This record gives sequence, structure tokens and C-alpha cells, in this order.
Amino acid sequence: MSQFSSEDEAELQSLLRELLKSVKDRISGAPSVECAEEILLHLEETDKNFHNYEFVKYLRAYVESSLGTVIEEETENFTKGDGHAIGPGQDTLVHAVTKRTRESAQYKQMMQTLKQTMMVVVESLINKFEEDQLKKEEMDRKSQHEQSSSHYTDNCSDSDSSFNQSYAFIKHEQLQVIAEKLDPGRPREVRLEALQSLCYAPPSDVLSCENWTGLRRNLSAALTDPDHELSDKVLQFFAKTFSSSPLNVTKDIYSTIAKNLEAHFLYHKLSFPSGSTSIDANRPDMARLLKQMRLMNDFQKEVTTFWIRHPEKYMEEIIENTLSLLALHSEQGMSSPGSEKSLEPIHLISLLDIKATWFKKWMHGYYSRTVVLRLLERKYKSLIVNALQQCIYYFDSCDSVREETLEIIHSLEHQQIGPARRTLYTSKELEFVYFVHSLCVLGRLVMYTNGRKLFPIKVKKRRDPVTLTDLVVILISIMYQHPKPSCGEMTHADSLSPTNLVMEVLRTLCDRTECAVECLYQIPVIETLLAPVITLLKGKLPKLNSLESALTHIADTLARIATTERGLSLLLYDRNLVSAEGESISAAHVVVQFTQRLLAKELHVFSELEIPPAVSGAFIFVCRQMYNTCEGLQVLRPYSLHECIAKAWRTTSSVSERVPTPVPGAPPVITSQELQSVVAWEEMLLDNLLNFAATPKGLLLLQQTGAINECVAYMFSRFTKKLQVSRCEKFGYGVMVTQVAATAPGIAALQSSGFVQTIVVELWSVLECGREDARVVHPKSTPMDPIDRSCLKSFLSLVNLLSSPQAVWELLGHRALPNKTEYNLREMATSGLDLMDRLIIINSDAKIHSLFNYEQSHTFGLRLLSVLCCNLDSFLLLESQYNLSELLLQGQRDNVTEPPTGEGEFIIDGPSVERNHILVRIGTVGGPSERRLPPRALQKGNDPYPWPMVSTYPLPKYYIFDVPKTLRTKQESEISAFLASSKETERDASWMDDCRRQFCKIMATKSNTLTGYVLADLLERVVLHLSSSSTDCFFPPAEYKVVDHSVKTRSLSSVEQLGVGISLRYGKFLKLLREDSEQDLCLLLKHCQEFLSQQRISVTSELSCFQGGYPGHDWFASTVFLLMHGDVGRSLSLLLRFSRLLPSAFLWPPRLHSSVHLPIEIAQSGIHPIYSCTAHYVEMLLKAEVPLVFSAFRMSGFTPSQICIQWLGQCFWNYLDWSEICHYVATCVIMGPDYQVYMCISALRHLQQDILQHTQTQDLQVFLKEEPIHGFRVSNYLEYMEGLERNYRSMVLSDMRSILPRSS
Repeated sequence: MSQFSSEDEAELQSLLRELLKSVKDRISGAPSVECAEEILLHLEETDKNFHNYEFVKYLRAYVESSLGTVIEEETENFTKGDGHAIGPGQDTLVHAVTKRTRESAQYKQMMQTLKQTMMVVVESLINKFEEDQLKKEEMDRKSQHEQSSSHYTDNCSDSDSSFNQSYAFIKHEQLQVIAEKLDPGRPREVRLEALQSLCYAPPSDVLSCENWTGLRRNLSAALTDPDHELSDKVLQFFAKTFSSSPLNVTKDIYSTIAKNLEAHFLYHKLSFPSGSTSIDANRPDMARLLKQMRLMNDFQKEVTTFWIRHPEKYMEEIIENTLSLLALHSEQGMSSPGSEKSLEPIHLISLLDIKATWFKKWMHGYYSRTVVLRLLERKYKSLIVNALQQCIYYFDSCDSVREETLEIIHSLEHQQIGPARRTLYTSKELEFVYFVHSLCVLGRLVMYTNGRKLFPIKVKKRRDPVTLTDLVVILISIMYQHPKPSCGEMTHADSLSPTNLVMEVLRTLCDRTECAVECLYQIPVIETLLAPVITLLKGKLPKLNSLESALTHIADTLARIATTERGLSLLLYDRNLVSAEGESISAAHVVVQFTQRLLAKELHVFSELEIPPAVSGAFIFVCRQMYNTCEGLQVLRPYSLHECIAKAWRTTSSVSERVPTPVPGAPPVITSQELQSVVAWEEMLLDNLLNFAATPKGLLLLQQTGAINECVAYMFSRFTKKLQVSRCEKFGYGVMVTQVAATAPGIAALQSSGFVQTIVVELWSVLECGREDARVVHPKSTPMDPIDRSCLKSFLSLVNLLSSPQAVWELLGHRALPNKTEYNLREMATSGLDLMDRLIIINSDAKIHSLFNYEQSHTFGLRLLSVLCCNLDSFLLLESQYNLSELLLQGQRDNVTEPPTGEGEFIIDGPSVERNHILVRIGTVGGPSERRLPPRALQKGNDPYPWPMVSTYPLPKYYIFDVPKTLRTKQESEISAFLASSKETERDASWMDDCRRQFCKIMATKSNTLTGYVLADLLERVVLHLSSSSTDCFFPPAEYKVVDHSVKTRSLSSVEQLGVGISLRYGKFLKLLREDSEQDLCLLLKHCQEFLSQQRISVTSELSCFQGGYPGHDWFASTVFLLMHGDVGRSLSLLLRFSRLLPSAFLWPPRLHSSVHLPIEIAQSGIHPIYSCTAHYVEMLLKAEVPLVFSAFRMSGFTPSQICIQWLGQCFWNYLDWSEICHYVATCVIMGPDYQVYMCISALRHLQQDILQHTQTQDLQVFLKEEPIHGFRVSNYLEYMEGLERNYRSMVLSDMRSILPRSS
């Protein structure tokens, strides 16, 4: 294709013409020829459609056909010589081939041919342009008898040629002539011709001329001229100017239009249609006004994108002109529609921009919003007054007007675009569009602080000014008045529906905290929202046109209110509503009562109405926003809503299960749509039941419904789809999964649902398989951290899942390792046992060879093991089943060099460092100042790991601090003196109060003296005093004869024996026990087992925690044994008396394991009161007292209850020093069991900075489990705990007492 034929030239000419037509708008506004050329030269960079133009496609095809062979040959020559170039080399290849191609003869020939041909094509186009121009001039001369314009028409073409308006420029002298011809005194034809010429001239030339002021004055006069053709030409010029001129010019144009309109409305009163009359948009005077207003409105909506780049005075001028125009006729605007009134500018802008888009855009940016609000406050407040008056009028209007609203909406939303468009508008339609516009303006106004400061507003026919609260009440009342749709009419989804418009405003207010506080969180608003509900509870039908719609929107608004702290507090605690029974109750009580009756179908007023499940679901969702918080559940718990929802779910589930298989030819028993509705309702009920699991006590209630397995399975189905918990939740199911996994029935449900398997498979895929779709060009970097970032999410998920000993017991208890002789490389781990077998206990070559990334995967497994071993009960189980410590020691012994002579040295690698850390962690017990754990990080220098390697027990002395020996002589202290002096008054009721005061005094001043024998004596006396008082005894007395020979025949489990070993090591380290104390501790534990076994019920369950006695070690009994310096008699006597007191239920975990004292459903639940009560109140108080820490837990997917049950379950062993453990026990016994809650709050408050830091580094779970609580002293926080007692004791202690069927 080296030469062009005549047909090719004709085609090129046509394609070039089309290209120039496409970019006509771009180059017509260019201020000069040079600028137009620049636009064309850079068209590829600025026009996204450049490569779609047919002219460009034609040229590309021509270049490819001319040079394709040359490029292929050059590319082949270069690749043969240089090999395959990749990366930067590819750029070198492209440049080289391009250079050689441009130097080729074919390229030069192609360019020469192309230039010659294009010159012919362009010359032909120019000739065609001149011919068209001559024809146009001839036509103008024939139609006009004057030839005065012939000296400049050559430069102002309106030809249809491709160059139309592209290169037409005008001189200042010509503009002077045009300005003179536009003088109002000139004939119409002269002015019209001048305007025609002006429209074809570039706006930049017109606006920069010296005569612009006079020209603008004449244009303004033409705009108001009765001749519509003249005014239309002016608007045409203004529209062109708006699209291509800077703001300093367009603001003048805008001001001209605004002032002309303002003058017109001031001096020409337009009558507002009344009755059956209407305004006609085709009427010449009305059409002119609408065109001008439309041009203004288009500019209003576009100007926000660029006015910030100009001086603020330009923007202020535009805004003030607009508000001045729209605020016209304020007195008439405030009059009632029944009186004589005029058509106002606000009506026209409402008709053109019904949802006030211009105002929303102006209020969006702070730059313009400040000016708008300042002008509204100082000069144009009447605009807001009118808008408010219009909303009040709509609210107060008669029913007949409201009934016609649907018809009005239908007519407004279905206007035809084109020749058959609608042009007649009735007075009711104008009033309605003004109402919608006003509602949108007010809704946007109250979003902002200074907008809300405009309230209260005084309006006519209202004695008191309208406040923000009054406005919201009016809007809600308007929502209630939504016209009831009849068959075949529009649906409620109509965008102009008053209900949906009000709901849009309410949702916006709910989403902005400050707005919600000032506008929504007010008693009158809540009363208005719940008025229909209270009416229904009284057995009456409220006056609502659409009951279903109103109830749904009420519930939606209440749910949004309940998502914030202030809103939730208002619903729960403000008792300002009058119930159906006449008593003052809070909104939460009204909502839950109504929800209960909806579920039970006990509302008789609904008997004739078909209320769909969606209404019930909406109100359940409101309740859910409350009961998924600890404080909300506290208020709603007496209603047993979980039972109501569970009952409704079972009923619905039975319906869906009974649907028979369809038989061909037979009519279906239930339609597919009905079946879908039933299934959706069933899932909705399950979803709401599931959300009880958001809190510890709620999880207990969920377990009692018997639907926990189905709920967790439903959660798993949503989790796999990565769905949110709800529209009001910012996070996924992470927190809920962690909450569920803290209990035995919860982890069993997670296991059966497939959740555990999914987590494990996901981990294995990341750890061993890698991404299959990853390109191998860039190999994966060698991980530098023990847990690679790609595995961190899976690692934390496993930590959350296995955090509690209950989870470890259920997933690993009584399960032997596979220990296969051979593992298939494609065999993936699918369970916790598989992870233990493949990643942690690697005791054979087969396991090593089965891993692609042995060192990384094994390090990962050891890191997980380290976190698991932080829980002493979990460690005891793993040690008893898998002999962990010996396996780890052997691994260390094997990991040495083999020199020719002498002993080998330890090899320092990832697994050996991790093993060393674990061996020290499990080999010693102690708080932050009692043991030293080796770090995992290596140091710089010749000795990267200076810490002793452990290959045998006992541990090197380096890891154990020296603890001063506790004196066995009774210390002279104030407590000793108090105990000695109060022997005679010990039976007085006031003795306990005196003891508490003395205890607090000593803790505040000399807490270090409260240890050893003094503390043992104090605890004995306190427990003796409390157990001797019938009012202080909580549990009924249990007969137990201490006979040593009868219990010696009992045998301790391997877990308990290992626990005894750990306790003895700790006691000897503290110098509290003798070398021969093992038998005494075993005897004490056997007595405790015997005593507690007599108070347990027999539970038939597949849960591992019910197989035998208490599955873990009795850490509280071991603590008491150490407190009593190994005296088994004193220890047992204390424990037996202590068992009658309420603190024993929470300090001594085995005390209530399957206990007869608990209600049967709780005893069989597998959920201990420490979790359902103590941990529940820890979360509740933490949210109120240390909200930053509570939020940190939520963000990390971890729960405060998880770490608290670990601390409390092992009596703070390994987390606090021995002295602080003693003070913890003494505080809870002496001050009350609720101090257990306050103790956890204090510890978390103490750790606040660390918690916030580790939330950012995404290892909060690991930090809390692995690290002791450094620097925490009970005495430092006792005063803080006393403050918590004053605020919360009545609630916490009463709930602790409610664990029994009766309160003693």
C-alpha cells in the first residue's frame, strides 16, 4: 500500500472531516490558532477516544501494511544476535528496532507518499470550505437587503464543513461594531444579525475585548427583550461562554442572568395556578424563564468543580446572586397556599432540580459551605424559613392532597423526553416539587454544625419557634403519611416518595454522630417513632396509610440509632415512654415487647392484616443491635427473646422440611416463591439467633436454645462468602468466631460445621502450597520472621481458635497422632490433629520429607505450640498425650554439629531458637520478676545467640531469678495485730467491715507485709467468719468426712500429675514447700476431687470436658496449698469452708464443673460461670471504662473474655508474681467475688498502651498470651477497683448470685 488511489483520497477526506467534527468543541474554544494546533498535536494524550477514530485506525493500518515486514525482519535480526531480552532489555530492543526502521527506505517512501496525499486531501477540504462559505454569503444577501455585514462574515462561518467554528477568530474592531449594533435602539434585524455573529465568535475574544462592559449591558437588554429569538440567541452565547471561559468572566454572565430574572419576578407578578388551572412551559414568557433558570442551574451544578481555584469573592458573588433570587417574595412564600400567591423563582428551580442537587453540591465542600451558611444566617434566612414552612404545610395539609401525592409522583417521574414531553404543571404538582426541594435543602442543611445553628426558626401559624427536634418529628410524621398504594400503582421504592425522601434524611443524620446527637437522640423523636408501636401494643390500629411501610422504616431508624453508644444508651436507659400498661419504660422495652408479640402472633389487631415476616425481621434486628452488646443483653435478658426467636425458627424450619417432593402434573403444595420466602425467613431467624454469640452470656443463652450447631453452620456459610455480619457492622465474623471458640459446645459446633477444617486447609495452602497462579519469574523471598506475613492471618485465626483449653480438649483430647510411615506430598492437613502431627511433633524422616518448606513450616508449628503452651491446662494435655518436652529436648540434642573430636556445638537456626524458648517457657513457672524467657531475635556480633541452649532439664540458672526466702515466723504487722485483738469480736457482724478497712489500709501503705503466714492467717480467719454466717454462706452445707485412707486409693490423671509437678517446682522455687511435699499436694487434690465429685451431676454428652471429672488441673487448690506453706490440713480445711461461699464459684473453677448447684441446663451446657458471668462483665465494664482497649480487641478479632478466662483459670500463674497472686486471691475473698471482674479491668487498663501498640502490629493475641503483666501491683489499683465497686457492684454481684436457681 505504497500509493493512494483517488478512492483512497476520497475516503481519507471523509475520515478527516469526521475527525474534525468530533473535536470541533475542543478547538472552537481555543483562544488562538497556535492553541488550536497544540490541541490537535496532543490529541492522543487528552482524548480517550483517540484510537477509536476511523481516521486513526486507517492510518494505523496503512503504517502496518507499509512497515510490518521491515519491523519483523529487524526484530528477528536483533533477537538472533542478542538472545531473548527480558525486563530492561526489552526497552533496548524496541528502541533499536524503531531506529533501524526509521532509517529504512520503506519508511522514507511511506512518509513522502503520506505527506503528498494529505496535502491534496487538506487542499480539497479548504476548497470545499470556501465554496460553502460563498454559498452561505449568497444566501444571507438574498435573505437580507442590507450588505453592511459583508466585511466580517468571512471570519464567522456557521457552515456545516469540518472546519466549522474551529479557526474562526474575530478582531476587536469587529466586536466594537457588534456592540454598537446590539444597542436596544437598533432595528431587530440588525441586533439579531449581530447576535448571530457573536455566537460564532470565540468567547475568549469576546470577553477579552475593551468593549465588554457595554456589550454585556446590551446583551442584558436583549435578554429581556420581548422578542424570543433575541433572548434565545443571548442564552446561546451565554451557554457557550459558560462552557469555555474562566470564572472571572462566567460569574458576570451568571450575575446578568440572575439579576434579570430577579428584576423580572419583582416587576412582573406571575400568578400561581389555582384549582384546575396550570402553568404551560411552552408559553413564550414561561419558556424564556425556564430556559434562563435551566442555564443557571446547570452552571450551579458544574461550578463547584473549579471555583476553588479562583478568588473567594467570585464564588461569593455567584452564591449571593443565587440566594437573592431564590429568596424573593419571602412574605408571600410564608403565606398559606389558600391565599393569593405568586409564582416564585424557587418554584421554577424546584421544577428543574427537584432534589436540590445544586444545594447539595454547594454544601459539600467547606470552601463554599462556609459562605452559603454565612449568607443564609445574615441576609437570606427567609429562604430556609420558606422551605420549613413548605414542609409544615405539606404535613398539615388535608388528606385529599396527600392521597394525590402518588399520582403526582407518577406523573413527574414519567415525563416523556422529546417532542411529546409534558409541559403542563398543576398547582399541586408545583407545591409538591417545592416540598421535595425544601425537604432536600433542609436535610442537607442540618448535616452541618453551622446549619443546625440556624434553628430554632420562627414560622407563621406556630406559637413557638421550630427546633431541630420539632423538624425531625415533622419529618417522621410525614413519613407516616405516605399514601397507601393501590393495585397496579407505583411501589414504595419510588425515588420521589415522601417516605423515602425522609428516610434518606434520617439515614444521613444517623450516620453522622454530631447530627444524630442533636437531631435524633431526643426523647420527642423516640416517642414519635414508637407512638404507632405503643398504639399497636394497646390493641388499637394507628392512623397510618401504610402500616407495613411505616413499621419497617421505624425499625430501620431505631436500628441505626442503636448502633452508636449514645443512641444505644438512649434506647436502653431513658425511661420516658408510657407503656401499654401505663408505666414508664425505656424504648428498648417497648421494642422487645412488640417483637415478642410479633413472633408469637399475639397482636390481635393484625388478625385481619397480612404482616409479612420482613416487619418482624426488622424489629428483631433492632433488638439484635441491643442484645449483641453486653449492656443491651443485660436489659433484654428478662424477656427471653432467644427462646422466642428459637421457637419461631423451629416452626419455620419444620414448614420448609415438610414440603413434599413435587409430582409431575400435580399442583404444587407451595409455590417456589413462597418456599423462597420461608427459607429467607428461616435464615433471618438463624442470623439473629447467631448474634447472641457476640457476648459471653449471650453465647450461653444461644447454647440453651439447642440451635448453636445450626447457627454456627449458617455463620460458616456466610464466612466462606466473606459477607459482613450485618449492614451496621464494620467487621466480619472474627470476633464472633473467637467468642464461640472459647467454649466447649462452641468449638464442637465450629468443628462439625467445617470451619476448623477450612482454617487449617487455608493455612496449609499458604504455608506449603503457595499461590498456584503466581509467576515464577520473581521467586518468593525467604521469610525473615518466624511467622511470614502471608501466613499471619491464618496464624492468628488458629490462635483465636485454640486460645482456650476447652478448644484444645475438644480438638485434641484423647486423640493419638497418626505417625504414618509415609506421607503423600499432596496430602493436606485438614484438622488440628494433622497440624500437630505434620508441623509440630516432627519425629520422623517421613514427616520432614513430606514438607516442601520444612524449616519455615516447622518454625510456624513451634510458634503456634509456644502460644498454646501459655495456657497451662492446654500444655498439660499436650504434654500428657504427646510427651512434648522430651520431643523438644531430643530435637535440641540432635541439632548439633559433628566435629571430629569433642562435643558438637548447637546449630542456631529458626527451629532451635523456637524450641529453646518453648523449653524454658514450659520448664519453669513464674511472673515477670521470677523467670527470664530467652528472646527469639538474634543479636549482632560474634555471638548472635548468647543465651544458654536447653537440651536437658533442669533449666540453667540463668533463666531463674533468685527469690528471697519467705520468713516462716509470724511477722509483726498491723494485720497480725488486728487478728490478735479481734478474736473476741470476730463473731460480730461488723467484724468483716473492719477487716476490709484494715485490709485496704495495709494494701495502700504496706502491701509488701501482707504475705506469708500473715496472709494465710488472714484468709483462714475471713473464710471461717464468712462460712459461720448463714447470710454469707451461698451454697448449702455439704457433709464431707475427711478420711485419708479412703481417698488415697484414688488415682490422679496424667494431667493432674503433671500439674502437681509444676506446682511443686514453683513452690520450691518460692521456698514455700519442702522436698517431700508431693504426697501432701496429691492428697489435697484427691480430697478436693472426692468432695466435688459428690456434688456433680451425671452428664451424657459427647463433649470431652464431660468425660470424667474436671479435665484440667486444680490451680486454685495448688495456690492455696502454696499459700499455706504445704500444710495439707489447713489447706483442706480452708477449701471446704470456702466452698460454701460465693467467691468459690468463680475463684475455684472445678467447684461448679457439672455442679448440682447450677440449673440443670447450665450444668449440662459445658459453659462455666467464669465465662458466662465474669468474662461477660469484664467486656461490659471494659467498654465503659477503657473504651480504647475494648475497640482494640474488636479490631484484632480477639476478645477480652478469652484472655481473662486464661488468667483466671490458672489463677494468674505465669502472668503475675507470687505476691500479686496472693493479693488477688485475698482481694476477691475479702472484698467480694465481683473484684475478680475489677481485677481484670485493672490489668487491661494497666496494659492499655501495650495493647494499642500490639493492635497496630497485629499480634495482640500473641502478646497477651505470651507476655506477663509487667509492673502490675494489685495495691496500686485497689482504689480504682473500689471506684468500680461503687458504680457496678449492685449489678455484677447480683448477677453472680443469680447463677443458682435460688439466691441464698
